[in-house]
Amino acid sequence: MKDLITDANFPRTADNRVYHLGLRPGEIANRIVTVGSPSRALTISSHLDAEPKKFRLESERGFITITGRYKGVPVSIVSIGMGFPNMDFFVRETRESLSGDLVVIRLGSCGSLNHTAAPVGTVVVPKACVAITRNLDFDYGETEDRQQDEKAYFISKPVLDDPVLHQIVVKALEGARPSEDQTPIVGDKVNASADSFYSSQGRLTSFPDHNTHLVDDLLQRVDDLATLEMETHHLYHLAKCWNSRIKSSPGANTSRTESFPAPLTTGPVHPVIPDFGRSSGSAQVTMADSKMYVSAAQMVFAARTSANRDFITPEKVQAIEEWGGKGVLEALIAYDIPAERLHPESGSVWAF
Repeated sequence: MKDLITDANFPRTADNRVYHLGLRPGEIANRIVTVGSPSRALTISSHLDAEPKKFRLESERGFITITGRYKGVPVSIVSIGMGFPNMDFFVRETRESLSGDLVVIRLGSCGSLNHTAAPVGTVVVPKACVAITRNLDFDYGETEDRQQDEKAYFISKPVLDDPVLHQIVVKALEGARPSEDQTPIVGDKVNASADSFYSSQGRLTSFPDHNTHLVDDLLQRVDDLATLEMETHHLYHLAKCWNSRIKSSPGANTSRTESFPAPLTTGPVHPVIPDFGRSSGSAQVTMADSKMYVSAAQMVFAARTSANRDFITPEKVQAIEEWGGKGVLEALIAYDIPAERLHPESGSVWAF
């Protein structure tokens, strides 16, 4: 993105494109499937309607967005890569590019910490997530057996997904799974999201990470823990943060219909959502009124705690991505969003 940036606090171009995703209002729908893999995004997009023609944008930072309709309902599929930071870019920049409510389902991969409850090949819809973060103040130069007052890793309290969307996702996946497919779908477990693939997930490398007992500690401290990955907690956390925020006082700038972007500033961002032909008498969902509803479906790729360390086959991944992608699309359109709580269709890429 080499265009003029108009806001130093929330980088955006003069035509309202956000800095990392590269999107402008009208290119991202209120219902979104987010994935880590570009190929998975393409697999899911194959289920979209033939008309209108699918919109696709790949940003300079590697984010891929595909927007169209599924059974007539506007949806987007966004490939974000891995980790908390990329999930943060995705959620915040999407939220600032949409009016109305936002429904997001992550379809991703994970490892199993409980190979009995979630064997390799299972699809898990986590009811809650905890976060594992590396303590950067810990003295990792110390020997493993030397006692320290500080912990090498922090484990957060659990944060829940949306309970209504959770049940819709489980039901939709069960409906999309072929009758001959025996893939378990588990919906009553907790996931852990780590801030790295190696140290914070208890993988042992040549670095002195002090993580030898991390997985055992997790299983002892977190009830119903079954899976481990790198993104879902941050999605759940940001949705909780958004939905519990203090609403603006009367007279504050909560309208999402400003005509021009804010000038260069280091102050708070004022979201810019152009009015794409919404009539002056129609209902308007303000920033303060909008909600986020999130859940996830995670394919178990690896058994972290079993003796033989099983790993999923490419054929199994392809099969689950095919029907699982259809399942999460079905869940998205089954989640009711009133028309007045949707981004205007006029001027959007999903308009007929």
